[in-house]
Formats: sequence, structure tokens, C-alpha cells
Amino acid sequence: MTFDLIVFDWDGTLMDSEARIVNCLQAAFGDLGLPPPGREAARDVIGLGLDEALLRLHPGADPQILRDLVTGYRRYFLEIDATPSVLFAGARETLSQLADSGYRLAVATGKGRVGLDKALVDTGLGGLFHATRCADETLSKPNPQMLLELMDELGADASATLMIGDTEYDMQMAMNARTKALAVSYGVHPVERLITHSPLDCIHDIAALPDWLTGYGMR
Repeated sequence: MTFDLIVFDWDGTLMDSEARIVNCLQAAFGDLGLPPPGREAARDVIGLGLDEALLRLHPGADPQILRDLVTGYRRYFLEIDATPSVLFAGARETLSQLADSGYRLAVATGKGRVGLDKALVDTGLGGLFHATRCADETLSKPNPQMLLELMDELGADASATLMIGDTEYDMQMAMNARTKALAVSYGVHPVERLITHSPLDCIHDIAALPDWLTGYGMR
């Protein structure tokens, strides 16, 4: 196999959680009497760590305001908002197929640890991943630290590691960690924005990944 370790972003790559994230961001701002971000602005920060996302939406926020926004967002996302977050069609089967084929799988996400662990339990996918990293336990994308820590933990070389994601933050993180990247077109950032960061390719369906890997390995 050309790649030994495949690292997935979560939101927008494996799970369709965009609507819920946007709703919770807007609600957190509204609770503090702040103008809520527009839907496009809120979509654009998906993939960043929560602190980084909120600072982009409210530049120069007072530290206490930032803490209140973080608390409010997490409360809505974990306890209040019932907007469905579901795996993209074919994601479960694709991950199982890759694991059965001998690939090592990992997650590098802007989600917090509590949110990712809940998603892994709810989907039943936790057992497929060899390691995971979240933005509240290391540095946020596009800093390469998440990928570097995953590769170090699993003894993987950058040349045999593939990062898969739907945002430019994923593509930039891969470049910064000197790994390869593969973009997906169905998430929050448009293809035109993704390809400026030189991914190997862009796929339009997560179920296409096994065949893409086979084809790339034969080049």
C-alpha cells in the first residue's frame, strides 16, 4: 500500500454536522446579545478549534466573552440543539473496508474531546480508529501538531500518511506536516479553494475512497 496511515477530518468529511454547528454558533452569540454570525461566515470556520473559530467570528473578543461563547456553544451542541448530525452515505462502509484492508485509521478534528468521543460512541465507529486528536488537547489546524502527534504515536512516516478533509485548514495542516492530502468536495469549502493548497486529488463521494487508493497505488 502506498499509504500506511489515513487521517480523517470529522465534521464535513465523515459526518454531516454543518447545520448543527452553525445553529449552535449563532445561538451562543445570541444568548450574549451579540450579533450572530451569518450562515456563510459560520460555515467558513468549521474545522478550526472552537477558540480559533470564535475569534475569527468575533475578532478581539474580551477573554470573558470568549469563555462565555465557548460555554454557550458547547451547551447548545452537547445538550440543547437537536439538529441531526449523521454520517455521510457510505462513510461507515468505507471505514470498515479500509480497516479490513489493513490501513491504519485516525482522526484529526477541530471538535473538542467530549464532542468527538460522543460522536464515536453514537456512531459505533470508535473501534476502527487507532488514534484521534482534538483541537482542545493540542494546537488547532492549520498548525501541523495534530498530524505530527498522530504520526509519532503510531510510528508512521509523513511520506506514508494521507490527510483527508473538506476544508483548506485540513489541506494546510497536511502541507505543514509534509504529508499528502486528499480533498473532498461535499463539505464546507468549495473545490476551488481546496485545490489552491495542492491536494493529490479531490473526490466527490467518500465511498469512492477505496477505489481511489487502489488507483493511486498503481500509478
